[in-house]
Amino acid sequence: MLLDCAGKRLDLGGPVVMGVLNVTPDSFSDGGRYLKLDDARRRAEAMAAEGAAIIDIGGESTRPGAAAVSIQEELDRVLPLVERLSGALAVPISVDTSKPELMRAAVAAGAGLINDVRALRAPGALEAAAAAGVPVCLMHMRGEPGDMQHAPRYDEVVTEVRDFLAERLRLCEAAGIPRERILVDPGFGFGKSLAHNLSLLRHLDRFLDLAAGVLIGVSRKSMIGALLDAPAGERLSGSLAAAVIAAWQGARVIRAHDVRETVQALRVCAAAAAAA
Repeated sequence: MLLDCAGKRLDLGGPVVMGVLNVTPDSFSDGGRYLKLDDARRRAEAMAAEGAAIIDIGGESTRPGAAAVSIQEELDRVLPLVERLSGALAVPISVDTSKPELMRAAVAAGAGLINDVRALRAPGALEAAAAAGVPVCLMHMRGEPGDMQHAPRYDEVVTEVRDFLAERLRLCEAAGIPRERILVDPGFGFGKSLAHNLSLLRHLDRFLDLAAGVLIGVSRKSMIGALLDAPAGERLSGSLAAAVIAAWQGARVIRAHDVRETVQALRVCAAAAAAA
């Protein structure tokens, strides 16, 4: 299973790691660390050397309670880095945004995948992604970052999240984005309680037939912190456990801050899955 990411291949024959690179002052784990272009470039190069199959660049924090930023500010944060990395790295670059203006500009600058926490629901986003011609990732989020964790409720979380993603897939196909160019993400921590997150992780295999692959992001998240009673910087072991559980059920892209360790964990998981 291969995705063509603006001329760079993303091989999803087995689970791969998407390295997280936030050029924001307020992301929950690495906010403020990579605001300088050279620092961000070095981090991207290090993640690629550690085995990341794709680098995901975000210029607007979507942590619970985060405030929105202007399109110009997000462009200023993201575009110089996309331009720098797209020609320098062999791996594809993903842009983590919901804004159609940034989608168009980032793909023009060399980005090969659009990763949208709002599943292309912003006005003009679906059309921009279809015209860009690159793969997209559709994520489920209930509410907005500012309020999504205010007592989220579901009757049956797995079914409701799956139905939402299936409907977004239908609309993407109608807009001209083929299913084989789409990833889906159930959105761990985006409008879900700990119980909701655990149920989604337990039943992740129910999402496998929706699209080209399932992407998950659990790295260092509050669900891990709640289970381990640990701050963001001390959640590696729990993040790796969740990554392996997801990969064992068929997830193809694991979004992670700790690239080397996650690559190694997935290598063991893949070897066990392939054993006779």
